[in-house]
Amino acid sequence: MRLALCVLKGVEMETRKLSIPNISCGHCVMTIKKELGEVAGVGKIEGDPAGKSITLEWDVPATLDKIKEVLREINYPASE
Repeated sequence: MRLALCVLKGVEMETRKLSIPNISCGHCVMTIKKELGEVAGVGKIEGDPAGKSITLEWDVPATLDKIKEVLREINYPASE
């Protein structure tokens, strides 16, 4: 519903899947969700420990650079 509402307003949320090699369990995903959840503009966050990845949605004021910065700070850097 949030995505639909944003599209109606002319603002489309960005969605990206990021590879996070340091993820090893569900606790890692919980930590990432907690920290990224505090970034203004970050919406839905899903993690896959087996796939060592996260999928997230965000809109302004969040940016991909800000998200990657937070991931580096908490020792879960996204690989390029």
